[in-house]
Amino acid sequence: QVHLVESGGGLVQPGGSLRLSCATSPGVLSIHAMYWYRQTPGKQREQVGYINPGGGTNYADSVKGRFTISRDIAKSTVYLQMNSLKPEDTAVYYCNALSVRTRVETWGQGTQVTVSS
Repeated sequence: QVHLVESGGGLVQPGGSLRLSCATSPGVLSIHAMYWYRQTPGKQREQVGYINPGGGTNYADSVKGRFTISRDIAKSTVYLQMNSLKPEDTAVYYCNALSVRTRVETWGQGTQVTVSS
């Protein structure tokens, strides 16, 4: 079954950059749309964006122009490159795999991103 492991979170200053990784099993990226979500206490979970099996991407307005989702098929890994970070970007970031065939979702454990001076 699908297994997701996020990494790369940490503390960064406003205006800085951070790259998150979502490692999965071989073949997953070809049959799943890969989503990035973020969650802040007291706030609803927000969809950051996604990359589909064909490589197409989509982003929330709040991160458009600053965040980029990419993938390395050989490494079965999806990335979230975050630039020009703001304190409002502070959250736990989660990777999610949505099967294009069955619509079953799989969630990773999350990784904490803190943007602060």
